[in-house]
Amino acid sequence: MNYLYSRSYAGPVEAVIFDWAGTTIDFGSLAPINAFCQLFETNGVPITLAEAREPMGAEKREHIARLLAMPRVRQAWIDTHGETPDESLVDRLYNDFVPVQIAAIANRATLIPGAKATFQYLSDNGIKIGANTGYSQEMVAELLPLAAEQGYQPASNVCATDVPRGRPYPHMTLKNMLELEVGAVQGVVKVDDTITGIEEGLNAGCWTVGVAVSGNEVGLDFPEWQALSESEQLNYKAKAYRRFRAAGAHYVIDSIADLPQVIEDIEARLSIGEQP
Repeated sequence: MNYLYSRSYAGPVEAVIFDWAGTTIDFGSLAPINAFCQLFETNGVPITLAEAREPMGAEKREHIARLLAMPRVRQAWIDTHGETPDESLVDRLYNDFVPVQIAAIANRATLIPGAKATFQYLSDNGIKIGANTGYSQEMVAELLPLAAEQGYQPASNVCATDVPRGRPYPHMTLKNMLELEVGAVQGVVKVDDTITGIEEGLNAGCWTVGVAVSGNEVGLDFPEWQALSESEQLNYKAKAYRRFRAAGAHYVIDSIADLPQVIEDIEARLSIGEQP
């Protein structure tokens, strides 16, 4: 006789794992974009903002490799330098990129509006906070104290260079879970402004929340966003929401300020046996 065994986690939410740029800091996720554009401009092969954003969420050396693999960028490099991009070039560009990125991060380290209130909500409800990023530890070394000065100190911070594979692999989120001593992956929420970050969370087996307005999908600084007409904002939002929903995100919100309502909804769903 066969017996069917059914088991479900009933809550509560144990931890939230955030991305950095575009999710908790740097409205518009402009620090990495500015750094990539500067890097390629300096090397005589300018790239567009759309090209720079395409691999967003990836570990930064991998991001450079993907940029060089784009047909237009690859051909432009060959035309300009008379050489085909290879691994040695990726290594050189990455070494040049690191100080550029560190400077850009320091200039874009302001918390997203509403973030501090969300962190307080999580703390008040006993929910642990972790963070992960495509940045390296070297890149976030100056960011961590700048964030701490504004009241943001994640209990676990994992960089793509700390694990075998970055996004969309689940390694960073799983390492966050280990460091936070999470008891069940179903009680974890991954919040990210990139599609590959949502894929990371799904691959880790947790709830996922796409951040549509403050991050990579819209890609505008806060004053630029505020300067748009209502209809323009709605058009940007609609496109970003569609992208995240098509990627499988359980929820999509404008910014981290909207997260508390999502946490409450997830806990209600867990309480009746729903799983991510």
